[in-house]
Amino acid sequence: MSKSNINRASVSALDDILGKTFPVLDHGHVRVIDYMGDDAAIVQAARVSYGAGTKKVHEDRGLIRYLMRHGHTTPFEMCEIKLHVR
Repeated sequence: MSKSNINRASVSALDDILGKTFPVLDHGHVRVIDYMGDDAAIVQAARVSYGAGTKKVHEDRGLIRYLMRHGHTTPFEMCEIKLHVR
């Protein structure tokens, strides 16, 4: 996985393992996909959580504003770190 040039808080230990797969038990693994995401990460988390119908109703900026106005804060919390766990 290539490291992107995102202007964000950076942790060198996380950058070193970004995209690296760590085996867990017999058939599982954990991988850090991203951390300290941007607006796109918030929108992606919201659409995964609330379903495909939000794509037609809101543009990205509008969706973020809607989430804040209505107190739906979980998508904002999800962009802190994104893991793939199997």
